Amino acid sequence: MRIISGKYKGRSFDIPRNFKARPTTDFAKENLFNILLNYTDFEETKALDLFSGTGSISLELLSRGCEHVTSVEIDTQHFAHLKKCVSALGDDNWHVIRDDVFRFLRRCSASYDLIFADPPYALKKLAEIPDIVMNSTLLNEDGIFIFEHGKDNDFSKHPCFFRHIAYGSVNFSFFRHPQKEEE
Repeated sequence: MRIISGKYKGRSFDIPRNFKARPTTDFAKENLFNILLNYTDFEETKALDLFSGTGSISLELLSRGCEHVTSVEIDTQHFAHLKKCVSALGDDNWHVIRDDVFRFLRRCSASYDLIFADPPYALKKLAEIPDIVMNSTLLNEDGIFIFEHGKDNDFSKHPCFFRHIAYGSVNFSFFRHPQKEEE
């Protein structure tokens, strides 16, 4: 797994062969971040990466200068890999938490400018995640939630949905709070 852009561009991290997580492809990741440039000033962004897995998205966010990145991962092996990456980078802006994402979402009192979630595509509660995130105080008023999912999911009817892109079998749905009309 390699970092495709930013201050850590070209750095790579070996992923153990027995890893259950699938990293977002470089092609999909590069295109996603090109789109995010239109919505986000990374240097002023506090980001949350849910179901972090390999840490590919967290690493890209850090490399592009995010002010702070929190990664949440429950799997012991994946968490150990993330901690190893944190240690190798020595970047104090990356905080890794070992927790169940749903428990974390219930208890978290912080708020973020950018939330990314890439759950296992077969997760039973997958369809609930946009509601959980968007009905919480986790996402700042002007923030963006990006949800990676398989082709069998369609979130276009969600009231906070605003964009969908697909790269092969990788789908990203974008959500934000409806803009309040100025009085």
